[in-house]
This record gives sequence, structure tokens and C-alpha cells, in this order.
Amino acid sequence: MAKLFFSYSHKDAGYRDELEIHLTALKRQGVIETWHDRRIGAGKEFDTEISQNLDNAEIILLLVSPYFIASDYCYDVEVKRAMDRHRRGDARVIPVILEPCDWQRLPFGKLLATPTDGKPVAKFPNKNDGFLEVTIAIRKAVEELCGPVQKKTSKVLTDSEEKRKSKIARPRSSNLRVKKEFTDRDKDRFLTDSFEYIANFFEGSLEELEQRNPGIETNFRRIDANHFTASAYRHGKELTRCKIWLGDRGGFVGGIAYSTDLSRGDNSYNESLSVEHDGYALFLKPMGMSLRQQAKDSMLTFEGGAEYLWAMFIEQLQ
Repeated sequence: MAKLFFSYSHKDAGYRDELEIHLTALKRQGVIETWHDRRIGAGKEFDTEISQNLDNAEIILLLVSPYFIASDYCYDVEVKRAMDRHRRGDARVIPVILEPCDWQRLPFGKLLATPTDGKPVAKFPNKNDGFLEVTIAIRKAVEELCGPVQKKTSKVLTDSEEKRKSKIARPRSSNLRVKKEFTDRDKDRFLTDSFEYIANFFEGSLEELEQRNPGIETNFRRIDANHFTASAYRHGKELTRCKIWLGDRGGFVGGIAYSTDLSRGDNSYNESLSVEHDGYALFLKPMGMSLRQQAKDSMLTFEGGAEYLWAMFIEQLQ
């Protein structure tokens, strides 16, 4: 079993938590055990605990983002020690690129990063695809360090284990869903994740649209964390454009807004997606201003919301 150390900025804790979920299979198989500074117990010395676990790790993950690079502790302390151990062959350092940033000329810039080709996890339309590439890279690194993972041999079950097994195998109903309570934090997180997915979806779709259609040029521009624009041209003439932005859930724009007018700020829009729930799951619901047939009674996922807005954008080209 290899010990894995997370070096990360606390502002990227959400990414770390998601990655650790993806690593569950490796932990269940006894391939790795993980450690990060949130595991420090009350009364223990912060620097000492980090140093001991960093020095004992076989694999050190650098969760790279602008926040990570800006963190003096991550860069000056953890990266320095990690690279020293890597150069000595005492540990394997793996940069995991979370967000776009200028990392290639830093001390770890020559190391093989993951996801493939250093594509940031945030740039994947579905972040799970990015985390899967990271998981596969970690499994490969462990096998190179410790040898192939051995399958656990079967064992004779005790009477209590037999009872548990038989209990699991009993017939049961598939109607087990119960209603949930969704907090404002749940809704805000869902809305933010939806916007990030839509932004990545538009950027990837524009690139593919241009590659597949001679004479078509596109432009994607990220204005800031909450705004982006998209445009498409045929032989230099603009045929369609839009601005999409993330509004305050309790404000004038209660969700994700779409506008074809780039000059009027955030005060007008053609359509918007708000966060709703049915007691069981959160979803995106169009306001219906576009009068599109799909808007009526829609309960859209991230992808469904992105496709809905994309259909409005590309309509002028079709």
C-alpha cells in the first residue's frame, strides 16, 4: 500500500474532496491510503504533522491552480520538500492540474502532469472525466512503485458474514427514494457548478464547430469568473453571438442568464435558467422567455441546460 499526500490550497478543498471520492476504489482495494492537513487532530502541531506525513509519503499530489501557486506555504515549503524527495527517488511527485494557470516553468513544470497533456480538470465538460484520468495515472504510478495490484484472495466466510451476505441478497423494493432538504448552500453550489459546465461546454462546442465547418470561425471569451461571451462568423460576418452570466440566486437574475445583446450589461436577457428541486434532486429550469418547446416543465441537468442554451445560440447558423 502506498501513502499518498495531498499538497493543495485550502481554496481548492472542493477539488480535493471530489478527487478523494474518485480514489475510493483504490483505497478499498488497499492500493493507497491518503492524507491531507484536514486530518490533523486537535492539539497537534500543524507544521510537524505536515512534515512527517510529507516525508513518509510515496506519492505526493500537487493540486495545481492559481491559488496553489499563490500560496507561500504550498510553494515555498511543500513543493520544495516534495521536489527534493522526488529528485532523490524517495517519492513520486504528480502535478494534478485543476485550473488553467502558468505552471510549466515552475520547479515541477517538467514532470509528467495529469490529466493528459496537462489539460485542467476544470476544462473537462464533465469534471468526472478529468478526475478519472487522474485516478488512472495514480494507479499506474503505484504499480510502478509497488508492483501490480494483487487481487484479494477469497476466504471462508464466518457464520456472521454469511448472514450479512444473505441479507444483502434478499429481494427488496426499488422504490426507496425519500424526500430531501436542500440548503441555500446546496443550491448555490449547484448553480455555480452548472455555470462552469456550461462555460466549458460552449468553449468545447465552439472549437469543434469551427473544425468541422470550413468558413466558420468562432470566438469564446471568458470575461471573468461569472461571465463569458460566444460568437460565430461565416466568412468573417458575425451570424450569432451571446453573453452568458451567473447571477445572484436572490437577485435580479436568479440563475444563469443568456442574452444576445452584449452592450446592455446584466440588466436584460433573453432567457435564464434557475435552480429548482422536486424534493428529490436539484435541476435547472428555463424561465421560458424564449418560447422554446423544451422550456415547458423542463427539469434539466448540467448537460441539458448547456444544450438548451447552445440550441438558442446555433439556431442562427442552421
